[in-house]
Amino acid sequence: MSTWPDNRIQNLFGIELPILLAPMAGSGSSEMAIAVAEAGGLGSLPCALLTAEQIRHEFTRIRQHTSRPINLNFFCHKPPQVDVNRESGWKKRLEPYYYEFGIDPQAPTPISNRAPFDAALCDLVAELKPEVVSFHFGLPDKNLLARVKATGAKILSSATSVDEARWLEQEGCDAIIAQGAEAGGHRGIFLSQDISTQAGTMALVPQVVDAVKVPIIAAGGIADARGIVAAFALGASAVQIGTAYLFCPESTVSPVHRAALRGAKDNTTALTNLFTGRPARSIINRLVREIGPMSNSAPEFPLAGGALVPLRAKTEPFGSGDFMSLWSGQAAALGRELPARELTKRFAEEALTRFAR
Repeated sequence: MSTWPDNRIQNLFGIELPILLAPMAGSGSSEMAIAVAEAGGLGSLPCALLTAEQIRHEFTRIRQHTSRPINLNFFCHKPPQVDVNRESGWKKRLEPYYYEFGIDPQAPTPISNRAPFDAALCDLVAELKPEVVSFHFGLPDKNLLARVKATGAKILSSATSVDEARWLEQEGCDAIIAQGAEAGGHRGIFLSQDISTQAGTMALVPQVVDAVKVPIIAAGGIADARGIVAAFALGASAVQIGTAYLFCPESTVSPVHRAALRGAKDNTTALTNLFTGRPARSIINRLVREIGPMSNSAPEFPLAGGALVPLRAKTEPFGSGDFMSLWSGQAAALGRELPARELTKRFAEEALTRFAR
């Protein structure tokens, strides 16, 4: 076999390879999106940590270097309800660390924010007209979603269960990302908050494939050709890869994070809510070992991160990742330090070779 066993995603998005760059907020870059797109995959720009003007600037830069399809990704969580008592309790829990590093616990807590998709961002999508728009934590309200679809963009979102996949299909998604528990970064979970029941990619993908009619994109623990071939065997039409791209020079991860990725193993990550208030897979560090990984004290997403800002500022310059998120999937040990364009082409070539056996 010299071709892909399923071409639905290529046909849907107008791309050559069924390989999607995971939109990793804080780690992805326009350079990486360009590289993956030029290699034939779907480049993605994570927008959750960017202002509207920054999104416009990055997207314009992408368009200056490629005319191939691009995905803009947004979070669509509900804005948090500020709970003064909970935030105070969280800061009290961190107080011993503040004293250890000479930080005044009475100083104002920095704001940690991730903007959910709203009317202003919808206006921006209508202006920029990306070929694909993806969402994390469900979908925006029906009016906003209808406006996005009216631009001609294809709609993607992540499901962590069959129930979520069925809901996304009913609401109009053109394809669904089945996000297994192995995936790095934030869980796309939105119909439940119980991570104890989350399925891995091997179990999740075929059940989602059987439950819906739209094409399924497998995500979580896929970092080489073996994972890609396995995803197709499970019924997926494409794969979304994140952690493996963090090793690329186009990744914007910090030196501390990059060093942690190089030393990661299959058993060195955990799902934790300590860094943002929502479950996300991170490499285990001091904070996760001593407090977590899950804490009921952590404020609602994304407010939990604010109280950690002073601790990170004190420790990261000395090469410590003890108080920072170190997002990573469970297959980081399979990472290769290659440019993103070359890595994408290698994924495709090696997978097609395996399909041909």
